[in-house]
Amino acid sequence: MDGVAAVVRGDAALLEDDLAEFLGSLTAPGAVAPQSVYESALRRSLYEPVADAVGSKVGQEALPPTAGAPGGDRAPLRPSMVYWAYRNYRGFPHETGSEALSADMAVIRRAAVAVRVMLKAFVAIDDIQDGSDVRYGEPALHVTHGVPLALNTGSWLIAAVLRHAADPAVVESLARAVESGFTGQAVDLSTRTAETRAELLAAPLEERVAYWESLAALKTGTLFRMPLDSALAGLRVVDDEQYVLDAAMRQLGLASQLFNDLTDFVPEFGGGRIHEDYDGLSNRVFLELLDPESSQLSLSGEALKSYVLGHPKLEPTLLALAAEAVRLKRDAKESVYRVCRSDRSAAYFDLTIERKGHLIDRLLETLQQRSGA
Repeated sequence: MDGVAAVVRGDAALLEDDLAEFLGSLTAPGAVAPQSVYESALRRSLYEPVADAVGSKVGQEALPPTAGAPGGDRAPLRPSMVYWAYRNYRGFPHETGSEALSADMAVIRRAAVAVRVMLKAFVAIDDIQDGSDVRYGEPALHVTHGVPLALNTGSWLIAAVLRHAADPAVVESLARAVESGFTGQAVDLSTRTAETRAELLAAPLEERVAYWESLAALKTGTLFRMPLDSALAGLRVVDDEQYVLDAAMRQLGLASQLFNDLTDFVPEFGGGRIHEDYDGLSNRVFLELLDPESSQLSLSGEALKSYVLGHPKLEPTLLALAAEAVRLKRDAKESVYRVCRSDRSAAYFDLTIERKGHLIDRLLETLQQRSGA
């Protein structure tokens, strides 16, 4: 594991270097005259928001700085599933010859940067649409720079990384991810409308769950599939393993969304932000607890909040959904293991995915302790 961890850190450090170079190329173009009014306006309205969007809000738990290890004692490192795909299908260092001359590595390096920045662009736009003022403990981009600049920054970054990816197959994969993400966001936003809320309130449980799964697969599932899809496209992996990995990433997306939905009810994970997200009916807990008899329930947030928090089946529902998240994660990992080329590849995957995955297990344990199960 120590040897694999060093490779993970080395790949993550390379990504951070490439990300810094990409950001520098965007925010310091030589064609702009220095100290001009135009340069000042461009820096204030584009370069600074771009740097803020890309260079902050770490998100999932990163590898801590470690003196003497790849990346050294600088900022925390974040592993990438793009690099896992490269290691799985092209091998680890000293297994396949000089990486400096590898055309595949060049494609992967650009794809990894594109994926990371694309995720940052999604965050900037998503926070505006959801009205989220905080992202990972920091003010959201639209809070620090205003909604118009944040929206422009997120849109501009999407265009910039599609150009940066360069490889046509990778660009096509990323474009599909953008389409899926925005489609899912449209469905999510629909849950705030009176029409969709009334339909969900009246629908049977099976249909509500199917609605949630479709939504979660498009939104959160896309965030898991995008890195792998782009890497597989760049590496020209065309066999049935693509379908296995796509299904596994969909499962991980559902597990992650379940975790996000459940943390709104668990102070140990939600902190001071629990019991807040009641503007839409996209939370799986809400959809589980509603029934046809509640169709006359007021659609206001406070009424829904009181109904859910006072529901006699709330605690067992939380426990059952937490167990479902653990099962989805476990099944997804077992599927990925079947396409791993080596034990080292499996260990690389674990180190990468368990940055958040271990929290899913902890959530179930917390709820079990809370319920005495």
